[in-house]
Amino acid sequence: MKTTRYFREQVLVKRSYLKEEWIEKILRNPLKKEIQSEERIRFWGYVSEIGKYLRVVTLEDGETVHNAFPDRNFKEYKQ
Repeated sequence: MKTTRYFREQVLVKRSYLKEEWIEKILRNPLKKEIQSEERIRFWGYVSEIGKYLRVVTLEDGETVHNAFPDRNFKEYKQ
C-alpha cells in the first residue's frame, strides 16, 4: 500500500488501530467515492470490526493513502 509521509508519521501515530486490510478493501470496493476540490479522492466503507464507517483520502492517483479516519457524519444512502 502506497502512503504519504503525513499518513505514516501523523495519522498512524494518532490512529494506531487502523489496519491496512481495511483501507485496501475500501479502496477496492467503496460504498461511495468523491473527488475533492484539490483533486484528492475520498472513499468510504464500513468496517464491521469497529462498527463504523471509515473515510480514506488518497492523492489524485487514487491509490496513495493520505488520511483515514472514522467518519461519524457518513450516512449510507439506499438507492
